[in-house]
Amino acid sequence: MSDESPRQRFRVIRGDDPTSHGDDPPHPASHQYAPGTFRQLFDLTGRVALVVGDGGGLGRAIAAGLADFGARLAIADLDPAAAAATAEMCERPGIACPAVQLDVTNPVMVREVVEQLESLCGRIDILVNAAGVQARKPATEYTPEEWRWIIDTNLSGVFYVTQAVGRGMLARGYGRVLSIGSGSSLLGHPYHVPYAASKGGLAIMTKALATEWGPRGVTVNAIGPTYTETNLTRGFADDPGTRQRLIAEIPLGRLGTPEDLVGAAIFLCSDAGRFVTGQTLFVDGGRTAD
Repeated sequence: MSDESPRQRFRVIRGDDPTSHGDDPPHPASHQYAPGTFRQLFDLTGRVALVVGDGGGLGRAIAAGLADFGARLAIADLDPAAAAATAEMCERPGIACPAVQLDVTNPVMVREVVEQLESLCGRIDILVNAAGVQARKPATEYTPEEWRWIIDTNLSGVFYVTQAVGRGMLARGYGRVLSIGSGSSLLGHPYHVPYAASKGGLAIMTKALATEWGPRGVTVNAIGPTYTETNLTRGFADDPGTRQRLIAEIPLGRLGTPEDLVGAAIFLCSDAGRFVTGQTLFVDGGRTAD
């Protein structure tokens, strides 16, 4: 056992240590990174991003984040007024942001709108699928129309848009696809059956597309929020007892906000996430950690 104290064994190997030699060779397994090597990892300057669906606020926050990091935005939504409002918010000096109406459940309209936007913008590098609907009730009370409405919007609609945009991405050998999933793809929530089915399908569709498109330069990922302060939870989460019950299930002690998703979205849409694909990144305050 050494007679040296921990303080005596501590030795600065660079800087002010007089025993340090500036010409010491680097460790054989080390890499040399010049200052600033990673500074641009999140920069989206020159990229064109299409955000589909205001997402009750999720799509709008992500669109604003993409614009702040330099992307040129195009916004599509079933509600043309919502699309126009988000587009106006995302415009930057000298960079216009087109807004279009889009029903994601209509595959013919999806193809036409995507073709128009590609012609207008030159290409689409980033796709964010944020359109989504929800209806809460006992499983025995859903009508066939309600089931189809939720599945057609949350699952089929995401596929139609991703398929249409993906053709151009694959042809160019580059693309980032990001969809809004849910903790419901992993956890069994009561009164959520068609919604959970749609988000579970989205999670595995994300994996399947990632394995198929990865070799051609396109990453496909999803973000899984917990209960978040949006139009989809308004009313449901406004009841004080329900709200406290939901918060009690989240280790960080609050509901999510649309802004909580922005960092994860920028990561997965930028070069910072270039080696990540086929994943659902749960931004959920720790709810799925248990």
